[in-house]
Amino acid sequence: MTSRVFGDLEDEEEEEEEEERINPTEVKMSQIVMPCHSNHRQELSVGQLLKWMDSTACLSAERHAGSPCVTASIDDIYFEHTISVGQVVNIRAKVNRAFNTSMEVGIQVSCEDLFTDRHWRVCHAYATFVTQRTSTGQKVTLKPIVPHSQKEQVEYSVAAERRRVRMVHDDIIKDLLSSGSIQQGRLDHMNVLRDETDAVDSEKTKVESVELVLPPHANHQVNTFGGQIMAWMVNVATIAASRLCQAHPTLRTIDMFTFRGPSQVGDRLLMRAIVNNAFKNSMEVGVRAEAYHEEGPNRHINSAFMTFEVLDDHGKPCTLPRIRPEPLEGERRFQEAIARKKIRLDSSDELLNKIISGKVYCSVMVLYVCFQVYLSYNNVSALKMLSARNNWRLSSEKDMVRLYTLEHKSMLSFRVQAEVDVPADRAFCLLSELSDRPSWDTHYKKCERIHRVDDDDFLYRVVTPSVPEGILQDFILLASRRKPCGSGDPYVIALRSVTLPTHPPTEGFNRGEVLCAGFTILETKQNNYYNQASPEVLPYISTDIAGLSSSFYHTFCSCSQYLTRRRLQSDSEVQDDRHQASDGPTSLSEALHSTQL
Repeated sequence: MTSRVFGDLEDEEEEEEEEERINPTEVKMSQIVMPCHSNHRQELSVGQLLKWMDSTACLSAERHAGSPCVTASIDDIYFEHTISVGQVVNIRAKVNRAFNTSMEVGIQVSCEDLFTDRHWRVCHAYATFVTQRTSTGQKVTLKPIVPHSQKEQVEYSVAAERRRVRMVHDDIIKDLLSSGSIQQGRLDHMNVLRDETDAVDSEKTKVESVELVLPPHANHQVNTFGGQIMAWMVNVATIAASRLCQAHPTLRTIDMFTFRGPSQVGDRLLMRAIVNNAFKNSMEVGVRAEAYHEEGPNRHINSAFMTFEVLDDHGKPCTLPRIRPEPLEGERRFQEAIARKKIRLDSSDELLNKIISGKVYCSVMVLYVCFQVYLSYNNVSALKMLSARNNWRLSSEKDMVRLYTLEHKSMLSFRVQAEVDVPADRAFCLLSELSDRPSWDTHYKKCERIHRVDDDDFLYRVVTPSVPEGILQDFILLASRRKPCGSGDPYVIALRSVTLPTHPPTEGFNRGEVLCAGFTILETKQNNYYNQASPEVLPYISTDIAGLSSSFYHTFCSCSQYLTRRRLQSDSEVQDDRHQASDGPTSLSEALHSTQL
């Protein structure tokens, strides 16, 4: 069994040292892997691990809710490392954030070798649980989670972004399927398959299996354990994958899936699996679970998509046979598998963590419109993770404008905090329109909106002076804005660089990049707001902190005057002012030319 490791072990150990307080929702489970838990390779089966993970997460959710809870969905799970018989699996689950009647539970799985005292992370996952109604039919309203440590604050903030992605996940698939590139790629591939004689018919990989739900398969609410259903689905998916490759496949990923309804003791669960598509070194298997009781109609319980690989003796992926889909329905599944693979490549949390940790300096990514949800998620999450760090150092303060710095590994970050007598919602509206930036930021030469992705995401081209002076710099920025998801949440305006094929680097400009920048705006008891500009500054910046502080101070004084002047204007008046704005002075301090805010 395998899992993707996020970040490095040293980071996790540092966070655990900071986190001395015990989270009241945290639940731990430790299991020694016995032969009955293993597969033919004497490794822990993924199905068994999923059962343990679901059970631990459910207990954490119920500890917070104080009432019975059921699994609603589980986000993508990535596997990399194997766990052998005799080793110990340690599972930790805790509630990251509670919404109205649902909550996100974070699950971390690690492995322990009792003989070498070695520990390593196996995987992590995010599950959504919902409360069951009371005996009178009333919904149970959950109490809010109060984060205390830095890690809890990060998870709490980013949970709102993950929830946003879950709600539009199906729409992303539909957008991809309607894109011309997917359609043309599918037609080209189908034409090639018709000429190949060694392609395997997908019909040969079909698997169908029925399970009778007995009391040991049910939870304390007499519903079938979500983990048990997942384990049965993994079983039939593995058989389908084996029929294609004629070998023992290794499960790499399980895509996000949603439980559509419950099943109870006495139900028959019908599992169907088939290989949807085979790529060069991986294959996607689709699984559908239906429940029925005696002569009743079948009820769709769940669908899942799992990615398998076949490893050689050196642990390297083998080349797989091609798959020939059946007409109509098989071709639809074939096409959707291509779309999901593109989403997996674009929505990698591993890349986000590397950017934040400073392991990757280039954050420029190609922006496909159908992928904007994941780029927007990474954009906002990066800013929230940066602002949640608790080791910011106050470098200077003048007239309540504070400059903080943060050095983490090879990255240097700045945060400016100021308070202005302007309502937070009005400040958010004004600052989120970057086209107005030249009117108050003396280093923005030009800022033009080049594309509206949706109501919350926009693309801008920004022109700024270079460091040192000479040729101008330009940036293509994705600006993502978010209103508060709950009480105490900030307004967020996040910026990062993207690459657009329609706007390549041009002669006369140095193309710069922004790793992480933006504003967080909080309403205070005095109806003021905090503005935190948190850009990650590239290594070649040489301006000293004293000069940087002065530049920040003057820039934010100008920002404050701009907000105060505009606070009472109507939106129509602001629009009129925008049309009259010149291309004059523009953007943050000289030290921030590489990461313009």
